[in-house]
Amino acid sequence: MDLQHNAQAIPVIRTQPQQSLGCAMIDEQGKEILITEKMIQDACHELDKRLLKPFGND
Repeated sequence: MDLQHNAQAIPVIRTQPQQSLGCAMIDEQGKEILITEKMIQDACHELDKRLLKPFGND
């Protein structure tokens, strides 16, 4: 069974959009950028827009 069909078993903790999630990335200048909930959500929405739908499944 995958996560899509078993979503009830996984607790979801919602954060504030600009709250740091306790992780960071390093930019080109070596500066640490804290990763926020909004950054993750924006990235997921961008990936959803680029998702190709399977051919013939209308």
